[in-house]
Amino acid sequence: MLEGKIGRIIFSRILEDEDLAQAIKQRANKSGVKAGLIIAIGSLKTVVLGYYKEGEYKYIRLEGPLEIASCTGNIAVDEKGETIIHAHIVVTNEQGEAFGGHLMQGSIVGATAELTVIEGVGLNLQRIFDEKTKLKLLKLG
Repeated sequence: MLEGKIGRIIFSRILEDEDLAQAIKQRANKSGVKAGLIIAIGSLKTVVLGYYKEGEYKYIRLEGPLEIASCTGNIAVDEKGETIIHAHIVVTNEQGEAFGGHLMQGSIVGATAELTVIEGVGLNLQRIFDEKTKLKLLKLG
């Protein structure tokens, strides 16, 4: 377990046609956040969901318009110091049907998305590659 304190709370607007996953990473880098929480709401034209199964991600692509019902995750760094965004997202279609999974690149913002970043300070939050799962898992000790 790791413990730190809350630093800044950063609000950002993500514009139409931006890739949501890339935009979150770009804004974390621009703000210098190396550990933290993310929350996003808004709309998407397209979403790419990842579903982890047996050591790899399966991809599901849905066309919109879609509403972001929930998108939460965290910010950490890998062994090389690169920012890693790990986020899960739930989107709904016009009928209110919900679909969820890991937020993947290729998820394109519709009218807008609003991002909140809650910075963790006093933390060295790292993701280290795990051979068994083939995932970069949080190193908490």
